[in-house]
Amino acid sequence: MSSTVIVLDNGGGTIKIGVGGDRNPTLITPNSTAKSPFSLSSSKKLLTSDEILSSDPTSLSLRRPIDRGYLLNPDLQRDIWAHLFRSLPLPSPHVSSLLLTHPLFSLSSTSSPLFELVFEDFNFRSLYVSDSPSLVHLYEASRNPNGVVSKTQCSLVVDCGFSFTHCAPVFQNFTLNYGVKRLDLGGKVLTNYLKELVSYRTINVMDETLIMDDVKEKLCFVSLDVPRDLQIARKSGKDNLFKCTYVLPDGIIHTKGFVKDMNEAQRYQTLYDGEPKSMPNKEKAIDSSDDAEEDPEDRKKVDPTKNEFNLTNERFLVPEMIFRPADLGMNQAGLAECIVRSVNSCNPHLHPVLYESIILTGGSTLFPHFAERLEQELRPLVPDDYQVKITTQEDPILGVWRGGSLLASSPDFETMCATKAEYEEQGSARCSRRFFQ
Repeated sequence: MSSTVIVLDNGGGTIKIGVGGDRNPTLITPNSTAKSPFSLSSSKKLLTSDEILSSDPTSLSLRRPIDRGYLLNPDLQRDIWAHLFRSLPLPSPHVSSLLLTHPLFSLSSTSSPLFELVFEDFNFRSLYVSDSPSLVHLYEASRNPNGVVSKTQCSLVVDCGFSFTHCAPVFQNFTLNYGVKRLDLGGKVLTNYLKELVSYRTINVMDETLIMDDVKEKLCFVSLDVPRDLQIARKSGKDNLFKCTYVLPDGIIHTKGFVKDMNEAQRYQTLYDGEPKSMPNKEKAIDSSDDAEEDPEDRKKVDPTKNEFNLTNERFLVPEMIFRPADLGMNQAGLAECIVRSVNSCNPHLHPVLYESIILTGGSTLFPHFAERLEQELRPLVPDDYQVKITTQEDPILGVWRGGSLLASSPDFETMCATKAEYEEQGSARCSRRFFQ
């Protein structure tokens, strides 16, 4: 008997949850709980996932069940899932199947508690576990039936996620594990680096994780000429095209931070395009501001008693970590070199196809000029007779979930799942071997 499939992209930073067959998830929400230092100690009110979005982000203390991509706190994850299933209009778990994403190279010690959560705590009928690259490949192949990915059934997925970055070759919807290369650097590291830079130069924001996430998403970009941009950042006045101001929330008039003058923040675009362009909004769910109805002109006049800070070269030095981690003391290869190493690990016959079908996914790929910079770095490392083609997903944040939704709606999905009866009979070790080997 077929059942409804709940698709759960359980990321380290955010959860995307919805029903299989839908184009978009029901909710995108932080995969964490939070507590405000300003709340009364006696109340001990914890904010869970979507409740964080509507609260004052100032100095929130976050607890995440996933660290460095692995589930380390199953009890906290159970509480977050339980809150979502109670508050969202989703089918009941005991009559549903679950499609769950899990990071590559998961350890058995972290996967066993996962099966207990799914089958014992939530009583799902069946479970299918998939890695992110294969779902991204599936979605891109179906979205463009006449493209290289669909015709060759081969791609190289570059997933710049919250905890780390993976370069993963995919062939016929299977991730080639021997070719996967990992860069221990993701959105969390970038945010922490931005916090350090701003705290050292202007104001202490080490406890403002959510606010600095917003700063990173709205103001940071990838430089195509770092030496030139460093020279421009040293200039003063209007000659400094990168200088802009971010206003912190005051908890009274503004409960969310905002860019004081977005036109000023976009002046750097004249270096690349000749005219400013609007910057993309990366975290749609987290960027829901209570101040959206205000006149932008009024915002520019606000001077909340120095409750603001300026950014200059931090705007491009933070994303630069992805391409030059060694400059910051990390013993890691840059993203372009990781791609080359990943391709070279595969059969030589696949090399030209992989270079021609690079797919970018994950929130960190949304920095402006990310794809151009990657191609600029990659081209000298690739043989001249190979074509390099880099495609950014239409929505890199939802790409994995949409691939899962597509898989969940396929007629053969139920036959790929592990059922609750199989789990009760054979245990979690059997399920781990089925999905993780």
